[in-house]
Amino acid sequence: MLLSVCLLLSVFSLSGGLESGIVGGREVKPHSRPYMASLQYRRQHKCGGMLIKDDYVLTSAHCWNKTPDYLLEVVLGAHNISQNEHSQQIIQVEKYIPHPSYTNNNFTYDIMLLKLKTKAVRNEFVDVIDLPKNNKNIPALVECSIAGWGMTKPPLGQASSVLREVSLKLQFSFECKKKWQEYFNSEKMICSVSDGKRAFCQGDSGSPLFCDSKLQGMAAYTYPSDCTSKKYPEVYMKISAFLPWIRKHIK
Repeated sequence: MLLSVCLLLSVFSLSGGLESGIVGGREVKPHSRPYMASLQYRRQHKCGGMLIKDDYVLTSAHCWNKTPDYLLEVVLGAHNISQNEHSQQIIQVEKYIPHPSYTNNNFTYDIMLLKLKTKAVRNEFVDVIDLPKNNKNIPALVECSIAGWGMTKPPLGQASSVLREVSLKLQFSFECKKKWQEYFNSEKMICSVSDGKRAFCQGDSGSPLFCDSKLQGMAAYTYPSDCTSKKYPEVYMKISAFLPWIRKHIK
């Protein structure tokens, strides 16, 4: 089963289909999430991300294809990524910094920093997001929200050009562990359960998860053939577990 997830991520990243997707959500108020980043390759959206410093974006490690010509651009200040909005800032990536323990077969360290070639200009459309203050446990059943661009109807629905968001509840870690077994790390991951109608979808990687208005997670992976599956929880990297590594690089 998990091999299918790995292959899904690999195939989508090579074919141009690794796009964010929110199912059963709603369009956000334009520019109400000024920290959101669209990671693009040849002007095609690949992943989500978040601006954590003027020249650093946090995203998922699997969003980067290491072939020489695979150069990502970061689009900030966007609401409709199919249009050239005056609010948008398009910045190339200078350096890719995946977590040193990340491998294609191990999701535990699926996190990456992007060092931008130029600093973002902060304004009403573009701003940084506050990282968690410390590493602490997050209780289950808390209402959280996540936003992204892309697929709205699994598995072959059309992508959305505008930023959309959806509300989800966190699942108990032991339930996530029971379903995903060795692929779920309770110390470095959290998860949510779909009600069968709402979910983040295939490839909605790198998008920030907020619980009680605070950044807690980053979309990592979900069940490949049905992202609204009630059986398999959706998994996020627990950002607070990586604070020492993040601070080491961006200080």
